[in-house]
Amino acid sequence: MSDELTIAGIECFAHHGVFEHERRDGQVFVIDLTLGLDTAPAARSDDLRDTVDYGSLVEKVKAAVESDPVDLIETLAERVARTCLSAGRVEWARVTVHKPQAPIAATFADVALTIRRDARD
Repeated sequence: MSDELTIAGIECFAHHGVFEHERRDGQVFVIDLTLGLDTAPAARSDDLRDTVDYGSLVEKVKAAVESDPVDLIETLAERVARTCLSAGRVEWARVTVHKPQAPIAATFADVALTIRRDARD
């Protein structure tokens, strides 16, 4: 059984979307991560090398979101999950991509997609 590390509300500015104005103007995306990992080795050693350096991981996730525009948040979520799983020690990643400024002709609070990927996938 793995433990869970959650990092919520990572704000990124990127140019993803199907529409030309989304690619041109960009918008805010917010990323939530929950990572499955065994934290017992780090608890015993009190050594950062025995866990996930979430500061470095957030920098990598932010860079992944803010680079190479894609059309769909599904594609973006998959990219973020792969970034998390490449960190080592991460057994699974649950990624939520929020697109609060999505081009919808109605009043709404948020659009969000959550995926879960395992290191075995």
